[in-house]
Amino acid sequence: MSKVLSVLITAAFATVSMSAFAGSHGGAMSDKDKMEACKKMDEKKADDKMKAECKKLTEKKSG
Repeated sequence: MSKVLSVLITAAFATVSMSAFAGSHGGAMSDKDKMEACKKMDEKKADDKMKAECKKLTEKKSG
């Protein structure tokens, strides 16, 4: 019985670890997606990092 329990615990840990790994490596947003997010961005609620990225993207697009 203890072997079955340890196998189940090991399988559960492996499943959670793999889903966390896959979630963290999902990929970054493309520039097109970022531009859409910038258009929908609320100036009052956005953080400084988001504002800086949107400024950089608009400068790159216009220049």
